[in-house]
Amino acid sequence: MSVTTIPEISNEAAAEQKPLKVGFVSLGCPKNLVDSEVMMGLLHRGGAQMTARAEDADILVVNTCSFIDSAKQESVDTILEMVQHKVANGGRAQKLIVAGCLVERYRDEIQKNIPEVDAVVGTGELEEILAAAGIAQQKSNSPFAILTAEQIERHASSVSQHSRVENDAAQIALETTSRPEGDAREAAGRFSREGWDGAAAALPTYLYTAETPRILTTPRASAYIKIAEGCDHPCSFCIIPQLRGKFRSRPLESIVVEAQALIAQGVREITLIGQDTTCYGEDLAPDASLGRRHELADLLNALAPLPGLKWLRFLYAYPNKITTRLLETIAAHENIAKYLDVPLQHASASVLRRMKRGGTADRFLQIIDKARAVVPGLVLRTSFIVGFPGETEEDFAELCKFVEAAKIDWLGVFSYSDEEGAGAFEYDAKVPKRTIEARRKKLMKLQQKISARAKQEWVGREIDVLVEGESEETELLWQGRSLEMAPEIDGKVLINDFGPHEELVPGTFYRAEITEAHDYDVVARILE
Repeated sequence: MSVTTIPEISNEAAAEQKPLKVGFVSLGCPKNLVDSEVMMGLLHRGGAQMTARAEDADILVVNTCSFIDSAKQESVDTILEMVQHKVANGGRAQKLIVAGCLVERYRDEIQKNIPEVDAVVGTGELEEILAAAGIAQQKSNSPFAILTAEQIERHASSVSQHSRVENDAAQIALETTSRPEGDAREAAGRFSREGWDGAAAALPTYLYTAETPRILTTPRASAYIKIAEGCDHPCSFCIIPQLRGKFRSRPLESIVVEAQALIAQGVREITLIGQDTTCYGEDLAPDASLGRRHELADLLNALAPLPGLKWLRFLYAYPNKITTRLLETIAAHENIAKYLDVPLQHASASVLRRMKRGGTADRFLQIIDKARAVVPGLVLRTSFIVGFPGETEEDFAELCKFVEAAKIDWLGVFSYSDEEGAGAFEYDAKVPKRTIEARRKKLMKLQQKISARAKQEWVGREIDVLVEGESEETELLWQGRSLEMAPEIDGKVLINDFGPHEELVPGTFYRAEITEAHDYDVVARILE
C-alpha cells in the first residue's frame, strides 16, 4: 500500500496573514493520490501552506483507502497516529480531517469512534476540503493551475500565477450521458449502500476539471492524470463502485489541457489512470466531427504528439475492451509504452464466473497472443486473486498452468479479502486463510522463476532510463525505470556505473546498458 507524505510548501502571498499549515498523508492507489493533489491544490489556492511535519500542522488530513482489510487497517492506524499529534503529543493541530474511501464506507462510525476527527470528506466531495478546514473558497485567474512542490518552494508564488494555458478550459463541454451497462447494473442494485451506516444516499459524481488546481507530489518528471472516475463492472469481490460511483469520463479536451500544463511544468512522463481506462469515453456525448464517442485510442492519439512528452502509458485495462484499434495505436507511437496492465483476477472459468468477470484461460491466452502480435515487444502486467470463495485445488492448478503459459512480465498476487457489501461476502465455501496464504506464496514463487528467466534476456540491451535518485535499498546504487516499468508497482533499473557523468540528475533521462539481471530488477551502466 502506497503512503505519500507531502513536502514542505511555502506561500509567500499569504505569509503576512500567517496561513494555516496543513499536514497531508495520502494512502492507497495513484487514483487516491490525484485526489490528494487536488485537495492540496484547493487548500493552497485558499491560502493554506503545506507542511511535511505533522507536529507543525494546524490542520491534519488523512486521505484513506478502504479497498481491502489491510488497507482499512492502515487507514485507521494512520488516523490514530494523527490523533496523537493532535492531542496526546501536545501538537499544535486544531483540526483532524479524514477523507477518501473509508469515509464513504464508515462515515458516521469514524466520528463516533474517533471523536478527535473534526470533519470527513468523501470521494465525491473534494471541494468540501475547504469548508472542513475553515477556509473560504477562492477562484483562480488561471484556467488550469498545476504546481510541483519544488516549484512552489523555489518561486514562493501563488497558484494563480502558474500554468497559464491559452485554451479557455472553462469553455470545454462537460456533456455526458452514461453507459448502458452502468444504468442496468444500477437498476439491479450494483451501487446499493444499504446497510452502510451513515453513507450518503447519492453516489459520488465529482470529477476534477481543467480548472482545478493540483499540487504534484510525484517525482519532478512524472505525473498521473485521472481520465475517468468510478466503475460499472459487476465484480463480486469489489466495493469500488459503491465507494466511487458510476463510471464517468473526463472530456478529451480537458485532459489534453491538463497534459499541456503538466508538460509546461517539466513533466515528461504521464500515466493515465482510471478504474478501467479502456471504458474511457463510453459515457460521453458523441463528438460531432467524428460521429461517435471518443475512446481511449483517440485520447492516446491526441496526447502522444504533444511536444515535450517523452513517455505515455495507461493503467488498468479490462480484457474484453482491448480492441485492435487500441493495440494499433500503442504500436504506432514511439513514446507510448508497449505495456498493458490487465487485471485478469483468475484463469479458472468457474472462479471467474463466480467473480462475475467472465472469460477463460484459453480466451485470455488468445487476447495476449493477439496483443503481442500487434505490439512487438509488449510488456504485460496482471494481477490475480487467490483463495476466492469456492476456489478448489483444481482451480488453483489451472491458474498456475496459465501463468506458466502466459509468461507474464509483471505479476501481482492478492489474497482474497472478504469485504462486507461485496457480492462474494455472502458466498459459501470460504477458503481457509492458511490455504490462501500458501497458494499466494506458491504462485509468487512460480512467477519469480519466470521473471528471473525473462530478465536474463535484458542483459546487453540498451534502453532509456528515467533516473529517480538514490536506491531505496542501498546508498551504493541509484535507481530508475525503463519505459516498460510503471511507477511504484514494477521492478527497477539499478545503476552502479555513472559512465561519463560524475553525478546523475533525478528526473532526467539517460541512455544505459543492462549488465546484470535479478529476479525482478536489472542492473545498468550509464552510456550517455
